[in-house]
Amino acid sequence: MSNETVKNDVFSTVEDTVQEQVKSAEKSFPNYQTSVTSLQQEYTEAFQNIIDSTIALQREYANKTGINTALPEATESAVKKSNEQIGKVQDVQNKIALATIDATRQNIKTFNENAKAFADLNKSVMQSWITAFTPRY
Repeated sequence: MSNETVKNDVFSTVEDTVQEQVKSAEKSFPNYQTSVTSLQQEYTEAFQNIIDSTIALQREYANKTGINTALPEATESAVKKSNEQIGKVQDVQNKIALATIDATRQNIKTFNENAKAFADLNKSVMQSWITAFTPRY
């Protein structure tokens, strides 16, 4: 019999199946990242186009109908200050989201390391039980 013995047990079958699924998932990650980035860009462009078109249409209507669109200085100042605060809130939200993603990644990494240690511990316990209850002749 050669060194390339074919394993036909449940563990080998499950192991091979899971490995194939993991490899398949790993291959798709770059495609998802590219697609999500492209979707974000398209969404941002569409949002900007809608805003620009709406403002242009309203400006043209106001100009043609003679509507006074001047803002008092206090109102303009309040709008600008509000916008600055919104920008700061968005910055904090982005930092929180990125920190949460990083913490989740770290937790999964720690879980993975602990799972390996736990499996090694179980293997040692199993071996001691097998040794204790195996008859010696």
